[in-house]
Amino acid sequence: MDKKAYHEKRNRFYRKINHFWADLYGEEYALYDIAYIDRTELERIRTVSDRIGKIFFKVCSLLREVPDRTLIEMGFPKETLSFIRLKSVASDSVIARLDLIPYGAGYKCIEINADTPTFIKELFRVNSEVCKEFGAEDPNEGMEFLLSKEVYGSIEQYARKLNLKTPNVVFTAHEDNLEDRETVRYIQELSGVASNFIPLHKLQIQRGIGLFDEKGSRIDILYRQTFPIENLISDKDADGNRIGLWLLELVEAEKLAIINPPSAFLLQNKAVQAVIWGLHMEEHPFFTKEEHIWIEESFLPTYLEPDYFIMSGLPYVKKPVFGREGDTVEIYNQEGFLTHADVQQSYAEYLPVYQQYAEHPAAHFNSEKGIQKGRLLLGSFLLNGKPSAAGYRIGGAITNNLSYYLPFGIKKGG
Repeated sequence: MDKKAYHEKRNRFYRKINHFWADLYGEEYALYDIAYIDRTELERIRTVSDRIGKIFFKVCSLLREVPDRTLIEMGFPKETLSFIRLKSVASDSVIARLDLIPYGAGYKCIEINADTPTFIKELFRVNSEVCKEFGAEDPNEGMEFLLSKEVYGSIEQYARKLNLKTPNVVFTAHEDNLEDRETVRYIQELSGVASNFIPLHKLQIQRGIGLFDEKGSRIDILYRQTFPIENLISDKDADGNRIGLWLLELVEAEKLAIINPPSAFLLQNKAVQAVIWGLHMEEHPFFTKEEHIWIEESFLPTYLEPDYFIMSGLPYVKKPVFGREGDTVEIYNQEGFLTHADVQQSYAEYLPVYQQYAEHPAAHFNSEKGIQKGRLLLGSFLLNGKPSAAGYRIGGAITNNLSYYLPFGIKKGG
């Protein structure tokens, strides 16, 4: 397809999808193209995702019991220690996304985005529309219904826990961020509960009393899908009051419930993978023999120091324990020299982890710039720990916020 035809077809198609960000930062984001997988591959993705999820969620229970010193050594801010130990709903994360690299006959997990994952509307709704356009079957068929069910169920759990028949439920995001705002509005639409969308800057907090909407009504359940805890704890008002910490205090006092729950921030820390790998290397009985096999197959060696990789002559990745969209990520070769670094360095103050480098497989794709070659990363969602929608990002060696969304499908009859 030539550039002109691609441009016209892409514009015509994505114009039909309401409240979607086909372009971001003035650049093409959603591609008018499709990658094909077969049913065997889809089943492999779900099996791997289920196993990886079980490992992460299992270690979460262990981390609640370790001393404060251990959590601080993992890079958790002191202010969050009591908060992250809270077990507020059945699952430690309602909506989480695994980032997986196709590797050999399987996949390697490079991280879990358990606190505030994005890439939701793309996979749960838009992918279906692209599959129809290209005459393919949607690998994520039925997953939007599951998302609706799990979000509704989580809100109901909190309402019962707080003994509220008609809770004041508010969905919030930064109003001026198109992707964040529309992601949250999409989840609100699917939730099926009576609720309001209120931008973050319009929320009001009274320390020890409650969080309030713009009309002065106290909020019972806050859905903050795109507002990370590591940003929240540094949030201050015009008078210098640490209003982010006030909000955490309200959650601890059960005067406010938030989704994703506090435990999602416990899992968000990339040092958790160093804990998992360390237990695996010790052949620790915390994991069963089967779970040790899963870790060997689907996790990458991860440490809090780079020594292992330098001594072994292995390429590795340095990344902050809290960070998003490839920001502050660096790749080093087998000789320990920096080869790639993301231009954004927003998370440089956080403790780094070091993970063995696994090369993303390459693929060609259509774009406004013509046919390009990029590196694939698979996002695979867990809803209350259960595998659900999945899909591809494609870009450079470091997947960042300028990487493309590449829809995927199954050929009819395939």
